[in-house]
Amino acid sequence: MMLKSVTESFARVIHGLTVGHLTDHVIQRSKRMILDTLGVGFLGTSTEVFHKASEYSKIYNSNVSSSVWGQSDLRLPPPYAAFMNGVAIHSMDFDDTWHPATHPSGAVLPVLTALSEALPSSQKFSGLDLLLAFNVGIEIQGRLMHFSKEASDIPKRFHPPSVVGTLGSAAAASKFLGLSMPECQEALAIAVSHAGAPMANAATQTKPLHMGNAAKHGMEAAFLAMLGLQGNKQVLDMQTGFGAFYANYSPKVLPNLESHTWLLGQQDVAFKRFPAHLATHWVADAAASVRKHLVTDRAPLPTDHIEKIVLRIPDVQYVNRPFPDSEHEARHSFQYVACATLLDGHVTVPSFHKSQISRPQVRELLSKVKMEHPGDNLPSFNTLYCEVSVTLSDGATFTECSDTFYGHWRKPLSQEDLREKFRANASSMLSCDRVERLIEIVENLEDLGDCSVLTTLLKGPPPPVMASKSI
Repeated sequence: MMLKSVTESFARVIHGLTVGHLTDHVIQRSKRMILDTLGVGFLGTSTEVFHKASEYSKIYNSNVSSSVWGQSDLRLPPPYAAFMNGVAIHSMDFDDTWHPATHPSGAVLPVLTALSEALPSSQKFSGLDLLLAFNVGIEIQGRLMHFSKEASDIPKRFHPPSVVGTLGSAAAASKFLGLSMPECQEALAIAVSHAGAPMANAATQTKPLHMGNAAKHGMEAAFLAMLGLQGNKQVLDMQTGFGAFYANYSPKVLPNLESHTWLLGQQDVAFKRFPAHLATHWVADAAASVRKHLVTDRAPLPTDHIEKIVLRIPDVQYVNRPFPDSEHEARHSFQYVACATLLDGHVTVPSFHKSQISRPQVRELLSKVKMEHPGDNLPSFNTLYCEVSVTLSDGATFTECSDTFYGHWRKPLSQEDLREKFRANASSMLSCDRVERLIEIVENLEDLGDCSVLTTLLKGPPPPVMASKSI
């Protein structure tokens, strides 16, 4: 059946895709995304923004509740549990990144873990059910981003998870809840009216809320569609609908299900090795190579002899922060990541603590950084490169270039290194036994008969029981 409406074709894909459409390749890639997302979510529960958001969310309660990952004593209504887990995932900018540019997993996975826990026990969900809904949520985001060239570049106006993530969340929730095709169409329409957050809040504590809101609002859109709420049935077809978020918006009807191919099968994600904006990973890679020319063995960097540091990178204004003052600004600073790498030889989770950012040696190096934007270095995660040049006081200059870093989709993390990242992140909240059990479950998710096995482990350890004193 030929459909003229783009929106209707999206609803047909959401409703019609089945476990049989999943390929082994897509299952393997999505399991890696799920493991990484859980790990950065556990680590994110230690952040200041997570604690502020949790204090807010605690005012909500209902008879139906879901867990916040790693917080055994905190249960919230499903939309707010999804919100909190979304905030945790993006609180350090440590989550996966796709092309066209977005963080795809953080808006989707929290919705599915919250729903699988909150729905009646008679509705048992398998690991394959979760994988299908997860991939539907990822696929919808990718399809939407392919309708505009603007979406291929590092964003300038709207933060992509707040736009496509909200619709991906709605799609995943609709699939998981078994909505009819007309209900899927309404859920998308409702989600569009929840979408959109400006890039001005990048590098602040508000940016992680974009991910939490995308998860929460997408779930709410699916719930409202189930209740019969109606929106514009052509919302994805219109410039005044979803087209309002993108220039040069040119939507197309999706192919029939018989010829469906998954975008994730064609385009993998990047996994980060340190918690900062993806573009800074090229800077760290090039700076680490330059450092080898300047430092032998364990000797300190000769900062006094450095005359000038030049970074040749794309013109991305919100990652151009010459003197960052907070962890969130430092995570969005080409200059800071370059200087921290030159000084320390690496960038890690503690590199963004206030005490590290404010070190006198860091501030001295920052004052020597200049930025250049070569005309051929376009702001796309698929093509950008970084060149770092360090000139010494004796006139010697050392230059290194990175066009792909380890963790990028062209040079993917090994499975063992992905496990190590998960262990490092999740062990902040969970016992070693629980961490290893989660790895085992996620890596064999397609064989899991009941998702409650997974969600039980995500709750974290039970709170300690106080021993009662006998009289």
